Amino acid sequence: MICADELGPVIPRTFPPAPAWSPEGHRIKAELDYSRGPEKTWVYGGLRPADGQALTMTASSRNSVFYQRFLQLIENANPEGRIWIVTDNLSSHSSLSTRTWLEDHPRIHHAFIPVGACWLNLQEGWWRIFRKAALAGQSFANPNDIAQATSLVTDQLNARAGPWIWGRTTPTTRSLRRRYVYLL
Repeated sequence: MICADELGPVIPRTFPPAPAWSPEGHRIKAELDYSRGPEKTWVYGGLRPADGQALTMTASSRNSVFYQRFLQLIENANPEGRIWIVTDNLSSHSSLSTRTWLEDHPRIHHAFIPVGACWLNLQEGWWRIFRKAALAGQSFANPNDIAQATSLVTDQLNARAGPWIWGRTTPTTRSLRRRYVYLL
Protein backbone atom coordinates (compact mmCIF):
# COMPACT_ATOMS: atom_id res chain seq x y z
CA MET A 1 0.00 0.00 0.00
CA ILE A 2 1.24 3.46 -0.93
CA CYS A 3 -0.38 6.70 0.25
CA ALA A 4 0.11 9.27 -2.53
CA ASP A 5 -0.59 12.98 -2.84
CA GLU A 6 0.67 16.22 -4.40
CA LEU A 7 2.09 19.20 -2.55
CA GLY A 8 2.13 22.61 -4.07
CA PRO A 9 2.53 24.72 -5.83
CA VAL A 10 5.91 25.47 -4.30
CA ILE A 11 7.01 28.78 -5.75
CA PRO A 12 10.66 29.88 -5.93
CA ARG A 13 11.04 33.12 -4.05
CA THR A 14 13.95 35.13 -2.83
CA PHE A 15 14.21 37.54 0.06
CA PRO A 16 16.75 40.33 0.48
CA PRO A 17 19.27 40.00 3.32
CA ALA A 18 18.05 41.21 6.70
CA PRO A 19 18.93 44.79 7.66
CA ALA A 20 22.00 45.08 9.86
CA TRP A 21 24.10 47.71 11.66
CA SER A 22 26.72 49.92 10.07
CA PRO A 23 30.26 50.14 11.52
CA GLU A 24 29.30 53.55 12.96
CA GLY A 25 26.44 51.98 14.90
CA HIS A 26 23.56 53.14 12.71
CA ARG A 27 20.87 50.79 11.59
CA ILE A 28 20.96 50.13 7.82
CA LYS A 29 17.49 50.27 6.40
CA ALA A 30 16.74 48.01 3.47
CA GLU A 31 13.77 48.42 1.17
CA LEU A 32 11.24 45.69 1.18
CA ASP A 33 11.91 43.75 -1.98
CA TYR A 34 10.00 40.51 -2.30
CA SER A 35 9.80 38.71 -5.60
CA ARG A 36 8.28 35.50 -6.88
CA GLY A 37 9.48 33.77 -9.97
CA PRO A 38 7.03 32.65 -12.64
CA GLU A 39 7.94 29.01 -12.16
CA LYS A 40 5.76 26.80 -10.01
CA THR A 41 6.88 23.40 -8.81
CA TRP A 42 4.68 20.56 -7.63
CA VAL A 43 6.02 17.82 -5.38
CA TYR A 44 4.51 14.36 -5.83
CA GLY A 45 4.93 12.10 -2.83
CA GLY A 46 4.18 8.52 -1.91
CA LEU A 47 4.51 7.03 1.58
CA ARG A 48 4.70 3.30 2.26
CA PRO A 49 3.25 3.09 5.80
CA ALA A 50 4.55 -0.43 6.42
CA ASP A 51 8.15 0.75 6.73
CA GLY A 52 7.85 4.56 6.51
CA GLN A 53 9.81 4.87 3.27
CA ALA A 54 8.77 7.73 1.00
CA LEU A 55 9.27 8.52 -2.66
CA THR A 56 9.12 12.07 -4.05
CA MET A 57 9.27 13.66 -7.48
CA THR A 58 9.10 17.29 -8.55
CA ALA A 59 7.20 18.43 -11.62
CA SER A 60 6.37 21.70 -13.34
CA SER A 61 2.61 21.09 -13.24
CA ARG A 62 -0.04 18.83 -11.76
CA ASN A 63 -1.50 16.83 -14.63
CA SER A 64 -2.02 13.26 -15.84
CA VAL A 65 1.36 13.02 -17.58
CA PHE A 66 3.37 13.78 -14.44
CA TYR A 67 1.06 11.64 -12.30
CA GLN A 68 1.71 8.68 -14.61
CA ARG A 69 5.47 9.31 -14.35
CA PHE A 70 5.10 9.25 -10.60
CA LEU A 71 3.15 5.99 -10.75
CA GLN A 72 5.97 4.53 -12.87
CA LEU A 73 8.48 5.55 -10.17
CA ILE A 74 6.32 3.83 -7.56
CA GLU A 75 6.11 0.69 -9.67
CA ASN A 76 9.89 0.65 -10.18
CA ALA A 77 10.50 1.13 -6.43
CA ASN A 78 8.14 -1.75 -5.55
CA PRO A 79 9.06 -4.60 -7.93
CA GLU A 80 6.96 -7.34 -6.32
CA GLY A 81 3.26 -7.90 -5.69
CA ARG A 82 0.20 -5.76 -6.13
CA ILE A 83 0.39 -2.04 -5.39
CA TRP A 84 -2.59 -0.22 -3.90
CA ILE A 85 -2.41 3.57 -4.22
CA VAL A 86 -4.48 5.45 -1.62
CA THR A 87 -5.13 8.92 -3.02
CA ASP A 88 -7.74 11.65 -3.42
CA ASN A 89 -10.08 11.77 -6.39
CA LEU A 90 -8.26 14.46 -8.38
CA SER A 91 -9.09 14.67 -12.07
CA SER A 92 -5.55 13.65 -13.08
CA HIS A 93 -5.85 10.50 -10.94
CA SER A 94 -8.96 9.28 -12.72
CA SER A 95 -8.56 10.80 -16.20
CA LEU A 96 -8.98 8.72 -19.34
CA SER A 97 -5.23 8.76 -20.06
CA THR A 98 -4.45 7.59 -16.51
CA ARG A 99 -7.03 4.81 -16.70
CA THR A 100 -5.58 3.74 -20.06
CA TRP A 101 -2.10 3.77 -18.56
CA LEU A 102 -3.31 1.66 -15.63
CA GLU A 103 -4.65 -0.99 -18.02
CA ASP A 104 -1.08 -1.56 -19.19
CA HIS A 105 0.09 -1.81 -15.55
CA PRO A 106 -2.23 -4.36 -13.91
CA ARG A 107 -0.27 -4.46 -10.63
CA ILE A 108 -1.35 -0.91 -9.70
CA HIS A 109 -4.81 -0.34 -8.21
CA HIS A 110 -6.37 2.86 -6.89
CA ALA A 111 -8.31 3.32 -3.67
CA PHE A 112 -9.84 6.80 -3.59
CA ILE A 113 -10.52 8.46 -0.25
CA PRO A 114 -13.87 10.23 0.24
CA VAL A 115 -14.17 13.91 -0.61
CA GLY A 116 -13.40 16.08 2.41
CA ALA A 117 -11.54 13.34 4.28
CA CYS A 118 -7.93 14.12 3.39
CA TRP A 119 -6.88 13.22 6.94
CA LEU A 120 -7.43 9.56 5.99
CA ASN A 121 -4.37 9.73 3.74
CA LEU A 122 -1.20 9.20 5.81
CA GLN A 123 0.76 11.13 3.18
CA GLU A 124 -0.73 14.34 4.61
CA GLY A 125 1.05 13.73 7.91
CA TRP A 126 4.31 13.05 6.09
CA TRP A 127 3.88 16.32 4.16
CA ARG A 128 3.80 18.18 7.47
CA ILE A 129 7.16 16.73 8.47
CA PHE A 130 8.55 17.30 4.97
CA ARG A 131 7.45 20.96 4.82
CA LYS A 132 9.04 21.68 8.18
CA ALA A 133 12.33 20.07 7.16
CA ALA A 134 12.59 21.18 3.51
CA LEU A 135 10.53 24.29 2.89
CA ALA A 136 10.02 26.26 6.11
CA GLY A 137 11.99 29.50 6.09
CA GLN A 138 13.92 28.60 2.95
CA SER A 139 14.61 30.85 -0.01
CA PHE A 140 14.66 29.13 -3.40
CA ALA A 141 15.93 30.89 -6.51
CA ASN A 142 14.63 28.40 -9.07
CA PRO A 143 12.85 25.02 -9.40
CA ASN A 144 16.20 23.18 -9.36
CA ASP A 145 16.76 24.38 -5.78
CA ILE A 146 13.36 23.02 -4.80
CA ALA A 147 14.14 19.68 -6.46
CA GLN A 148 17.48 19.47 -4.65
CA ALA A 149 15.91 20.27 -1.26
CA THR A 150 13.16 17.73 -1.93
CA SER A 151 15.64 14.98 -2.77
CA LEU A 152 17.91 15.77 0.17
CA VAL A 153 15.14 15.88 2.78
CA THR A 154 13.47 12.73 1.40
CA ASP A 155 16.76 10.84 1.77
CA GLN A 156 17.20 12.17 5.31
CA LEU A 157 13.67 11.21 6.34
CA ASN A 158 14.02 7.76 4.76
CA ALA A 159 17.25 7.16 6.70
CA ARG A 160 15.36 7.35 10.01
CA ALA A 161 11.97 6.09 8.85
CA GLY A 162 9.83 3.69 10.85
CA PRO A 163 6.39 2.14 10.38
CA TRP A 164 3.45 4.54 10.38
CA ILE A 165 0.64 3.49 12.69
CA TRP A 166 -2.76 5.11 12.56
CA GLY A 167 -3.69 6.85 15.83
CA ARG A 168 -1.79 7.59 18.99
CA THR A 169 0.05 5.10 21.10
CA THR A 170 -1.37 4.50 24.55
CA PRO A 171 0.45 6.55 27.17
CA THR A 172 2.58 4.70 29.68
CA THR A 173 1.18 4.43 33.16
CA ARG A 174 3.01 6.55 35.66
CA SER A 175 4.01 5.07 38.94
CA LEU A 176 3.11 7.07 41.99
CA ARG A 177 5.84 9.41 43.03
CA ARG A 178 5.04 9.49 46.67
CA ARG A 179 3.00 7.19 48.70
CA TYR A 180 1.48 8.55 51.85
CA VAL A 181 0.51 6.36 54.73
CA TYR A 182 -2.05 7.82 57.08
CA LEU A 183 -2.24 6.45 60.59
CA LEU A 184 -5.28 6.89 62.72
